[in-house]
Amino acid sequence: MPAAQDANIPPAPEGRRRLPIGIQTFRTLREGGYYYVDKTGLLGRLVDGGTRYFLSRPRRFGKSLLVDTLKELFEGNRPLFEGLAIHDRWDWTARHPVVRLDFGAGDFGNREHLPQAVLAQLDAAGEDMGVATRYDIPSLRFQNLLKALHVRTGRRVVVLVDEYDKPILDTLERREIARANRDFLRGLYGTIKSSDAHVRFTLLTGVSKFSKISLFSGLNNLQDITLDPRYATTCGYAETDLDAVFAPELPGLDRNEVRDWYDDMAPEALLFQTGYLTIREVESVNGTRYYRLGYPNREVRQSLNQSLLRRLVRGAVRGAEPGPRLLTLLRADDFPGLERLFRAFFAGIPHQWHTHNDMAHYDDPLDRGGIQAGDQGSHRLRRGARLSLNPSPG
Repeated sequence: MPAAQDANIPPAPEGRRRLPIGIQTFRTLREGGYYYVDKTGLLGRLVDGGTRYFLSRPRRFGKSLLVDTLKELFEGNRPLFEGLAIHDRWDWTARHPVVRLDFGAGDFGNREHLPQAVLAQLDAAGEDMGVATRYDIPSLRFQNLLKALHVRTGRRVVVLVDEYDKPILDTLERREIARANRDFLRGLYGTIKSSDAHVRFTLLTGVSKFSKISLFSGLNNLQDITLDPRYATTCGYAETDLDAVFAPELPGLDRNEVRDWYDDMAPEALLFQTGYLTIREVESVNGTRYYRLGYPNREVRQSLNQSLLRRLVRGAVRGAEPGPRLLTLLRADDFPGLERLFRAFFAGIPHQWHTHNDMAHYDDPLDRGGIQAGDQGSHRLRRGARLSLNPSPG
């Protein structure tokens, strides 16, 4: 495929391609002579395996490129996919209208901005496909647009939402606006489910996962593929991709330096980046700046803790939710029942968690005053995490 000429970008050296730094559009990658790691085989599997998806990844991880690639695929832009894994597996005659909502940019601290931004994007989508939208309420205009596009083209609509959570994450320090943005988005996303007869495929991407109760109550049929190993490499590069695609750039590359940049992120740094933690206090000690982190609000704290709890105690207590059961036993002063419940918890902890760390070197806290030890642990949690963000020289 011939490379597009851009006067602002110097041509790549002979035998090499341009590095795809900051490129978020699939067409630019394919027509501009950039390196491209073929993810289209995974996209084919995604489309064949379901119709409603949610994917969470950190920022600058390729989510926008993924969304744009799906847009080009469903719109049937076959020349862009020449030579890629999906080319011979896709029905290029079935072109679907695509509505893409992008919340990657905007002043979401302004109460009026989010509804106006949605109306503008819906208008633009309708104009591109020759459909005039009506209604001043964004959710009604969205619903009307989906139906009109289906009727006009005879094919159901593909809905792609990029950075679905940014209007909330950007305003976590201004709770009233964050709640207003959340409530607005809840109604908007609920429109997708209520218009199910007109929707062929849906993908929402973002950096965090809010609970279904708080944001997705109207769109509770999403399949979360964030931790699905089948789609682990849908975004980003694996080391094998470096060898297979970027081989001309590898001579002289320090692999350990690359791993240090991309593989050694601390959990608290990741939680801060994705909005689950925010800076509560800044302290300077001997010229080194420390940040005390904490939850931005109760909703985020509950969402994160519920997700962690489901992950940690999965399978430990079968047939009943442990939280309500624990409250019932406490209110009834049922100590034998509490013992059985906690034994079930402990029985569900894999033995490798004990044998693959240094826990065996510590004595039983119950033998030396478990209440005191527990209080100390809780005190450490209440004090919050400390994270030094000072870069090392060089």
